[in-house]
Amino acid sequence: MEDLSADYWNNRYLTNNFGWDVGYPSTPLSEYFQQLTDKNLSILIPGAGNSYEAQLLFELGFTNVYVLDFAEKPLEDFKLRVPDFPESQLIQTDFFNYTGHFDLIIEQTFFCALHPELRGAYTEHMYRLLKPQGEFVGLLFNDPLNTDKPPFGGSEMEYRKLFSKLFNIIIMAPCYNSIKPRSGKELFVIMQPKAELLG
Repeated sequence: MEDLSADYWNNRYLTNNFGWDVGYPSTPLSEYFQQLTDKNLSILIPGAGNSYEAQLLFELGFTNVYVLDFAEKPLEDFKLRVPDFPESQLIQTDFFNYTGHFDLIIEQTFFCALHPELRGAYTEHMYRLLKPQGEFVGLLFNDPLNTDKPPFGGSEMEYRKLFSKLFNIIIMAPCYNSIKPRSGKELFVIMQPKAELLG
């Protein structure tokens, strides 16, 4: 198993070794964003990478978008690409050490980048970061993918078992509008935190 440290991820961006990056906002999330009307929502995109989704949200007028990544390089690239984006909302840190409360958290290829042993910690921390009426929205690979390196996949059955401990699953369904290479391999999810369960 590879060491999935900040240096590891930074080097992947430095060498353009991130095949999951399609170079534009994911279609399912892009269409979801177009339906949002409250431009004051506090939105977190963890493990954001190049975060074309954050760029789109900013261009749509959302002002409280926070982009978080372990690696420095994608955040530097984002600053160059979107120079008007507030620098204070670009956060380089370990997701598991980050604190805050958000109306909306977007999942886009962060979950699959983490070692599967961290998935329980991931769901617990997502739960803590969401406001009581907040929503977790995003895409999960409904495909096994790799066992020894990112991206790590999974199945709808696994995800329902994992997330249902702390979240009410509003939607977990195959995407009808995935990009062609991911057709039939993505689940669109919307979840809300259950009543207070963690101390």
